[in-house]
Amino acid sequence: MFSYSPLWKTLIDKNLNKKKLQNKIKCSSSTITAMGKNEFVSMDILNRICENLDCKIENVIEYKKEL
Repeated sequence: MFSYSPLWKTLIDKNLNKKKLQNKIKCSSSTITAMGKNEFVSMDILNRICENLDCKIENVIEYKKEL
């Protein structure tokens, strides 16, 4: 399973919230909601996050083994 927990920590570190992220990467609220539920988002979205937040992919998403 993939988790966006690192993204939420990154937003805190950069003093941003989900709405500011949405505006910065120009995505829909449903995309932000999907990430909140650890659901699939496109590689394009992940790319835009990394570019706009000037961070690495591991600051956005992580793999967690399901038990």
